[in-house]
Amino acid sequence: MVAPVVAVLGLLVAYPLGRGVYLSLTDANSDNVGRTIGVNEIPDAFPFVGLDHYVDILTGSGSDTFWQQFGWTLFWTVSCVALHFGIGLGLASLLNRELRGRTFYRLVLILPWAVPTFVTVFSWRLILADDGGVLNAALGWAHLPTPDWLSEPFWQRTAAIMVNTWCGVPFMMLSLLGGMQSIPSELYEAAETDGASAWQRFRHVTMPGLRSVSSTVVMLGFIWTFNQFIIIFLLFGNSAPEAQILVTWAYELGFGQTPRDYAGSAAYGVIILSMLVVLVSFYRRWLARNEQAAA
Repeated sequence: MVAPVVAVLGLLVAYPLGRGVYLSLTDANSDNVGRTIGVNEIPDAFPFVGLDHYVDILTGSGSDTFWQQFGWTLFWTVSCVALHFGIGLGLASLLNRELRGRTFYRLVLILPWAVPTFVTVFSWRLILADDGGVLNAALGWAHLPTPDWLSEPFWQRTAAIMVNTWCGVPFMMLSLLGGMQSIPSELYEAAETDGASAWQRFRHVTMPGLRSVSSTVVMLGFIWTFNQFIIIFLLFGNSAPEAQILVTWAYELGFGQTPRDYAGSAAYGVIILSMLVVLVSFYRRWLARNEQAAA
């Protein structure tokens, strides 16, 4: 009964993962990898180098970019997830009330998530364009500074966080809104009867009731944002080295240079996967300890 599922997972997950781990232990690139030219088949000619790529990346022997990119990737991830959760929680709290036109507001707020990401990013490129962008035109009309959003490193990073926040808030809002609507109304009525203020009801009823939902969406948001390739790539391409996160740099190594460094890109992928496994494991243990303490 489970054989078809196992076969599909093995083909789509296990084989690419195993192949990536194997390539990371070699010196494979576009010049020495096997290929077929006409009727001639050229076999793989790359040597096995063991953990050399991992040592070079983690010690900075090849370059000093890894830890800088890791620091920026971690800051980008934490900032975006915090904004997703904070703004999503606020909007969910507003939409959970009896509000005239609530259905319309829900529809409008979900649009950034419903629109394909590449359309959203290209729209933001037009908005944030250094010359002729809508945002800079509005800032100039108000006699405010007009940053170079797509060319200066600081503003590139700011723009990346802005665009990712725009794309990620609707998912967080909908998830938290669903969690709020599953909290029994009797709890709020009992708290109000006991004289609890609106803030106390939110703190002692809403937030504990959202614990299971919020822990899940924060973990998913962390994983998705840590690996959020499409926004950085479509917003800047390879023109913003300081704004590249680990996953976009792995792509740059494997497909954006000549010769293509397949082994280095695969090593980056394995390191990213290992980091996420460790971070998620610590996060789950921290949640388990908090739940035991609360119980």
